[in-house]
Amino acid sequence: MENRLPAEEYHTAQEYYESPEDERMELIDGYFYDMASPGRLHQKILGLLFRKIGDYIDTKGGKCEVYPAPFSVQLKKEEDTVFEPDISVICDPGKLNDRGCLGAPDWIIEIVSPGNPGHDYITKLNKYMEGGVREYWIVDPEKEKVTVYAGEIALATPETYRFTDTIKAGIYEDLTIDFREIQEKIREK
Repeated sequence: MENRLPAEEYHTAQEYYESPEDERMELIDGYFYDMASPGRLHQKILGLLFRKIGDYIDTKGGKCEVYPAPFSVQLKKEEDTVFEPDISVICDPGKLNDRGCLGAPDWIIEIVSPGNPGHDYITKLNKYMEGGVREYWIVDPEKEKVTVYAGEIALATPETYRFTDTIKAGIYEDLTIDFREIQEKIREK
């Protein structure tokens, strides 16, 4: 569950970057939000998706890079908002620095936390749309669905898929992710 931390004072992106690395939080419009440690199911899905995307990029020899959380994404330099998406794919190496990504990743995947799904479906969606993210997937393990915003996501109507569907990644011509395979693997003990 993600909750706003008790301190009501405004914080900057610089303060976020200077905070201890073992503290899991995001900075949204100058306010810190605590991030609970993800559960096993969340991490299993994250690992499966990360490997699938990473293997695809390696096979194609592309310039894009994929990063799992924790990985800082500051969409706009002048804004005091820093996210830690579950998966970020960045195809412009000029956006990468030692802190993470400064600018919009090409593709972000968030895996919904049961305690606060509105964070991914509303808060992050709006920020990612405003920030220029090209593709945004919201994976909801509890509902076994994936909501995809692709193309110019600010104008896109989302497509909704089930964990029984194969989904084509919009930023690549030939990458598909078969969620039946993911569903089978998460059901394995």
